[in-house]
Amino acid sequence: MASISDEIKNSFRNGTAVAKLIYINLGVFIIVKLLYVLFFLFSPSLGDIQGKSYFFHQNILTYLMLPASLMTLLYRPWTLITYMFLHFDFIHILSNLLWLFWFGRIFLHYLTEKQLFTTYLLGGLAGAFLFIFSYNVFPGLVEQAPLAQALGASASVTAIVIAISVYTPNYTVYIPFIGPVKIKYIAIFFLVLDVLQIASSNAGGHIAHLGGALYGYFFATQLKRGRDTGRRFSGIADSIAVFFRQRPKMKVSYKSQAKNMDDREYNRSKVEYQKEIDRILDKIAKSGYESLTKNEKETLFKMSNRS
Repeated sequence: MASISDEIKNSFRNGTAVAKLIYINLGVFIIVKLLYVLFFLFSPSLGDIQGKSYFFHQNILTYLMLPASLMTLLYRPWTLITYMFLHFDFIHILSNLLWLFWFGRIFLHYLTEKQLFTTYLLGGLAGAFLFIFSYNVFPGLVEQAPLAQALGASASVTAIVIAISVYTPNYTVYIPFIGPVKIKYIAIFFLVLDVLQIASSNAGGHIAHLGGALYGYFFATQLKRGRDTGRRFSGIADSIAVFFRQRPKMKVSYKSQAKNMDDREYNRSKVEYQKEIDRILDKIAKSGYESLTKNEKETLFKMSNRS
């Protein structure tokens, strides 16, 4: 059991930003479902399973879900973040993680892990803002605001999907029974579906998707002009990376002077290599991936294979 735990930890630490986000969402999902199982077994009779599920949502899960009510949000500001990692239904999390896996890999082929992290977070916040705004402004939704709540990574994932679809619209994927399709058409298709499904029982969810889509579009269009709108928030991504980075074990060793010289040369070359990578990433942020030379692209490709 210990070896399995170590394998999961190593897989998380050494994985890409996409893998880390998938692990986090899965971990939260499993914890929530285990809590529900305990609640189901030990709670007093609350009617049928639908009654227990409703009670669990309204009295336990509600403290992690995003409320549409501004007054409730005032007392639960953390829900602006927790809601975008929270799922309860298996189909819901499965669809979100599949989209994250497919489009996240394309995203990382052209852009950086920091940009993916910040797009996920800021896309989720944009979805939260549009969700809250809509339920407090549109007459058809205002009456539902006191009870309306949102959960799920859909807005964050939509931001990633739209961002990369706008940044590289002609990137082509192969869909079984359909054939090669440019990702811009996939993005447009699902955006139209979201708009059409606002008039449904899950109006808030589809509105949140559109909020994430708006940020993804804004991020990609600004990046093409050389401005990375998520750069100010990249410190959040750095904090996440540092927190989960494996720390080397301390050990004492005795080296000869020649060995120390080799180490200094190695460290010097490592610093120079990192400076070159940082320069290339800054160039992408300012001018886009297509502005890179062939050698710069090869250097970036070698770096991605090391990570």
